[in-house]
Amino acid sequence: MTLREKEILSMIRANPMISQQEIAYCLGITRSSVAVHISNLIKKGYVKGKGYVLNEETYVTVIGGANVDIQGFSLDKLKLNDSNPGKVKVSAGGVGRNIAENLSRLGIRTKLISAFGDDLYGEKISDECRAAGIDIDNCLILKNISSSTYLSVLDENGDMKVAISDMNIIDFLNIDFIKTKAHIIENSSAIIIDTNLSQEVIEYLLNNYKNKTFFIDTVSTTKARKVKDLIGYFHTIKPNIYETEELTGIKIVENKDIEAATEILLNKGVKRVFITLGERGVLYRDKLTKKFVKPPTVKVLNATGAGDAFMAGLVYGYINDLEIQDTIQFSMYASEMALSHENTINPNISAENILRKMRSV
Repeated sequence: MTLREKEILSMIRANPMISQQEIAYCLGITRSSVAVHISNLIKKGYVKGKGYVLNEETYVTVIGGANVDIQGFSLDKLKLNDSNPGKVKVSAGGVGRNIAENLSRLGIRTKLISAFGDDLYGEKISDECRAAGIDIDNCLILKNISSSTYLSVLDENGDMKVAISDMNIIDFLNIDFIKTKAHIIENSSAIIIDTNLSQEVIEYLLNNYKNKTFFIDTVSTTKARKVKDLIGYFHTIKPNIYETEELTGIKIVENKDIEAATEILLNKGVKRVFITLGERGVLYRDKLTKKFVKPPTVKVLNATGAGDAFMAGLVYGYINDLEIQDTIQFSMYASEMALSHENTINPNISAENILRKMRSV
């Protein structure tokens, strides 16, 4: 799918009754050009036919953590062992859930498989998921069990300095429960998991759905250990430097070390490796291509959700058949939007907004 076709498809998703003339006006192109693009979208199966009836068969499934985030933002330089003036925000979070919300806001039909309690926090998670358009019909909701909670403190630059994660409820997301979701998993166009899942569940998924495309968010160095011996089963991975060191056993000091680490990951069977380098950008490797892309300059208000938005961008690029360069740029702009908003997930994130940014560069 071309960027222009994706732009038009996003507009149709936002307003299925939009006319070709309105699309042409918004994009600054002729109505006849719009007609050609829509004809191509019909041929490719993204639009069913007249009336812009969208083909809704395609969906992705996210399996992972869902919790309530309690974030403290320091207004001045953070002082340890002291009380710091600041702001506190409470919102739905969790790596898997955050990726799911970003995907849904990007126009990807998304089903979430997670676990949360029948309590006030669980109600907040449910409400925010539904408001974002996430299908949570396959989540496990438990009575008399507390929902997951993630408590974090961010410094004056928006960087997380310390956090406590209470996610014991995800242990109830066991193999027996996952087995009841076989039809959902089997019919997914892509499956995204995070390493909050138990190693047993991850192994079960990879061994029983070898025909499916798996993406993984390694979450942290500690949790990345769960998939060190399973990494070759994944189509796409997005570790940072420290998680890459954990996955490969290579200490990364120089660029040649990153090269060696990515070679190990590809030789194990990974199809696409995106190593996030913070302010330095992203290194991409597959069997044929190597690309280093610098990030756009952005004022950071909250760094917590940048990785989740980047992963959602990678899945978006895969589902929409974007070229790798466009996939990286799309993911970086998604990450930029997350960084530039106080909320973990920028409510303004959309495929249309990101594609507009890409076209203006």
